[in-house]
Amino acid sequence: MPARWLTKPFATQGPAIQENQWVVSRAYPFGNWFNGTPDQDAWMVSAESDTGVSYMEMMLTHPPHGVYPVLISGEPEWKDYTYEALVRPLAFDGNCGLAFRYKTNRDYYLFSLHGGDTAQLRLQNPFSKKFRDTEWEVLASAPFPYTAERYYALKVQNEGTSVRCYIDGKLIVETHNVTRPAGKVGLSSNIPARFQKVRVQTTASTKREIVSAIDKRHAEEKTLQASNPKPKVLSKFSVKGFGCASNARFGDLDGDGLPEMLLVQNIQTISRDAFDGTSCITAVKLDGTIMWQQGRPDPANGWLTNDTPIQIHDVDGDGMAEVVCIRDFQIQILDGKTGKIKKKTWTPKAPKLPTDLPIKGQVPYERLFGDSLFFVNVSGNKDRHEILIKDRYWNFWIYSNNLELLWHGEGQTGHAPYVFDVNGYDQIAIGYAMWDHTGKQLWSNDHDLHDHADAVAVTNPTDDPRNPMRCYYVGSDEGFIIIDMDGNILKHTMIGHAQNMSIGKYRMDLPGRQVATIDFHTNVGIMFLFDADGNILENTEMIHNGSKLLPVNWHGDGQEMILLSADPNYGGMVDGHFRRAVMFPDDGHPVLAYWVIDTNGDGLDEVVTWDDNAVWVYGPDQPAKAGKIYAPTRNPLYNWSNYMSRVSTPGWKTK
Repeated sequence: MPARWLTKPFATQGPAIQENQWVVSRAYPFGNWFNGTPDQDAWMVSAESDTGVSYMEMMLTHPPHGVYPVLISGEPEWKDYTYEALVRPLAFDGNCGLAFRYKTNRDYYLFSLHGGDTAQLRLQNPFSKKFRDTEWEVLASAPFPYTAERYYALKVQNEGTSVRCYIDGKLIVETHNVTRPAGKVGLSSNIPARFQKVRVQTTASTKREIVSAIDKRHAEEKTLQASNPKPKVLSKFSVKGFGCASNARFGDLDGDGLPEMLLVQNIQTISRDAFDGTSCITAVKLDGTIMWQQGRPDPANGWLTNDTPIQIHDVDGDGMAEVVCIRDFQIQILDGKTGKIKKKTWTPKAPKLPTDLPIKGQVPYERLFGDSLFFVNVSGNKDRHEILIKDRYWNFWIYSNNLELLWHGEGQTGHAPYVFDVNGYDQIAIGYAMWDHTGKQLWSNDHDLHDHADAVAVTNPTDDPRNPMRCYYVGSDEGFIIIDMDGNILKHTMIGHAQNMSIGKYRMDLPGRQVATIDFHTNVGIMFLFDADGNILENTEMIHNGSKLLPVNWHGDGQEMILLSADPNYGGMVDGHFRRAVMFPDDGHPVLAYWVIDTNGDGLDEVVTWDDNAVWVYGPDQPAKAGKIYAPTRNPLYNWSNYMSRVSTPGWKTK
């Protein structure tokens, strides 16, 4: 490998760029290696000046929340192997060593040099008991003084439930109660350290077993892929110069019954992941025809790591959609067909943030800059003509469609609210609190949970409509949370930095719908599938990138897929066992951003995938069979967010 950083920061963008955009440069692949924590630029390649021998160096010291950077290789089926490498600690106030039987970056064994005088065999358990604290368990320990001036030959012998650990050929620690049967290998450290000469060996008979298990997995996935429709290109067009990343909106702008696409460019102001000003809006049909454009297009203004306050909705009830946005400290309503301003008003004055906030924020401007925007029903109109705008992260305001302020709410807002009907009016789940249509807060857990709600959904995922709805949260470093409709926390599982969530019919062999989640910051790519009660059904680390985990109605038979991304190598759609069921062709299509929507009204979903240069639309190459087809109800397009929980409610229709 070249002598350089293995990965680099994204210019002015923070590590959150991979939360909602598919960026492979920090994760895939580096020779035989993958970056298990790609939001951290932790690794460097160089060579020793006196010997010329190459090394891999972990450069960081005590990264956030106790999560160790880890560089991984191998397959989940690897078992009964001997793993060795040279390790040179460059500091003593932490751990550095060999990760093995690796499942996820929160679930592996580590043989490490520790504290300057100890060798340890450790296990990282996947679930935490304390906020922002990893669960490391020391399985065995022995005195071993070491220096920072030399490399030590660490070796791990795995065999069944036994592990023996050696340094420079001498047995140091061992255990015979290992529970994880197999897994990848890795280099892991929370202090600066260097690694050389990695070697993994096994017996010929074990190798045959491993290869057979891998071949079986690949064969099962090929059979699964053969049984599903293939992605077929329906349209593609250029958006060069005015394109964007994950900052598009979809809606029927011209009244023809089919969705158009709104491409929104933005300029960062005082922060790299907040206070982004909308600089250019371009409305296009999905054949590439430009309807209108406002602002100054610039290809440098396409990427972002947050939401921007803009949506498409028939907000005045005249039968035609408008574009509602915040620009230049104004709430503006634009004509959907032309982009011309129909109404506008100043945003509210930005209130000071409480000093006891568990979530920190900024108030840099006199008036609200605008973080995101949604539509609600607080007047009794089921079409949701009221406008909710929010700051980051403690205030929100409700306006009428005449842009008159109705009321103001204060509380931890998270990123995106979830609104749902109760007796003809919306209740609003925002942050870890519930509000009614009058502005009354019904309950709150805002001060009990110490990281913001990345996404929330309020639904009843069971098959029994008599069961009560519940609030499902991915709460950043708080993990996965279920709260009942009275505000009581029913389940709280600290699975790492829980980032995105979707709810759909992912398993036909189980009742109800299932909840899919994925971790990001420091725990990138760890995926869980839960049942309605929060019990874990599946857990894996398939990707080293973020994903929206969008549900896809691909064949209309009642089972939905989960879209990882349109990447032809590492993305695709997975089923409820996290098996790749549909893969995209390697035909040069863009993979940066994506959305799932029925673009042509045939009842099946299409995948729109794009970057700042082009948009491609894929649909299944086999039409749905005539008769009864699955037609789930989803979140309305007018409440789109990078942080929304995508919820599929079962439904059927006749084709």
